[in-house]
Amino acid sequence: RMPWASNATVLVGVGDHQGIYKPVRGERPLWDFEPGLHKREVAAYRLSRALGWDVVPPTVERDGPFGPGSLQWFVDADFDQHYFTMLEDDALHDQLRRLCAFDLVANSTDRKGGHVLVDGHGHLWAIDNGLCLHAEVKLRTVIWDFAGEPLPADLADDLARLVEHPLPSDLADLLDPFERDALQARARALLTEARFPHDPTGR
Repeated sequence: RMPWASNATVLVGVGDHQGIYKPVRGERPLWDFEPGLHKREVAAYRLSRALGWDVVPPTVERDGPFGPGSLQWFVDADFDQHYFTMLEDDALHDQLRRLCAFDLVANSTDRKGGHVLVDGHGHLWAIDNGLCLHAEVKLRTVIWDFAGEPLPADLADDLARLVEHPLPSDLADLLDPFERDALQARARALLTEARFPHDPTGR
């Protein structure tokens, strides 16, 4: 059992590898998200893959020891690092901008500094994505340091492909119609604005 997690989070062996297993039965009820946050973990991975961004560790749905849940590849990271220490390294800023765009499009509602990991190859990963992809605007992320900057052209190209075509079926099937429409609307808005937004609430 992983300590400090608000929902049941278990480190498991998967063959010669390790994974993070989050069973549905270990979720705390929320007033604004339906039960089944594991599906949003999977959907976040599929969105990352659809964009070609590779920012969410491979995540699948599995029926594990405690029932259905999400199973995510365990990132062997430097756990002394977090978003705010990574921000001090200019070499990581392009990856952090990509994570910023991901959170905006995914409507990430719980992006804490410790939810950004760096592996031994210097690759950044976003974990704990169960609270995302809601139809209502619920953005809550620590990544605001690029506010006002132009959206990089390569990210814009990837977002354009997302809005110009139907969502991949494996992603669309995990979302309701309102969530699907809202996802593409957020991507379209970021493309239209062509720069990272400021937080008007100050929160």
